[in-house]
Amino acid sequence: MTKFLKKTNILFERLIIVFLVIIFLISAWCVYDCWYVYEHTSDKNLLRYKPDKMTAAVQGEKVISDDMAAWLTIDGTNIDCPVMQGSDNIKYLNTDPFGDYSLGGSIFLDSRNSPDFSDSYSLIYGHHMEYGRMFGTLDSFLEKDYLESHQNGLLEVGRNAEKTYKLKIFSAFRASARDKAIFEPQENNIADFIEKNTHITVDRDKKILGLSTCTEGDSVARIIVFCYICDE
Repeated sequence: MTKFLKKTNILFERLIIVFLVIIFLISAWCVYDCWYVYEHTSDKNLLRYKPDKMTAAVQGEKVISDDMAAWLTIDGTNIDCPVMQGSDNIKYLNTDPFGDYSLGGSIFLDSRNSPDFSDSYSLIYGHHMEYGRMFGTLDSFLEKDYLESHQNGLLEVGRNAEKTYKLKIFSAFRASARDKAIFEPQENNIADFIEKNTHITVDRDKKILGLSTCTEGDSVARIIVFCYICDE
């Protein structure tokens, strides 16, 4: 009986060790995963590919995918990154600008929009990441003072900035992902929708760019920032 109990205790101790090792490995993976997502949403990793800072690629170095449609910069924020465009709106949810898998995904243009931003309304999506990364800073634009002090940006269209537009941010609010006027760019009634939900009179002679991200704790709610696309 004593010998049986001894073997049982040894087996139990080994099971505890295996369990603790599994817990350690899971914890280590979680730490690595958080680090990986944070590092791969760091704008510093991409800024060297910005059109006005582009350097010649060296052999073996990654290059941004041919799906790059533009470069988006919002002055005074962490938004300074390439804008991708896939054949659908799923691809770049979990794909980085180099075409590799990434939980942080990429900033990307709606697949239904023209890649040269010639549409009257274009829509760009991005994940809401911590520390203001990706589109994590868009919620700040809901504050009037922040919006008024961060109204300027730049949209460089094409891999080599063949066309450059100034951006003028004029409105930001929460909306539902079910709002077709926002999330179906071909509807072309975005100006009516903005005027209905704000006290702003929209300049209908200018093209509009929407920046969309999700909000915490709600799968349907979105934060939308609207900009005018202006010639330089």
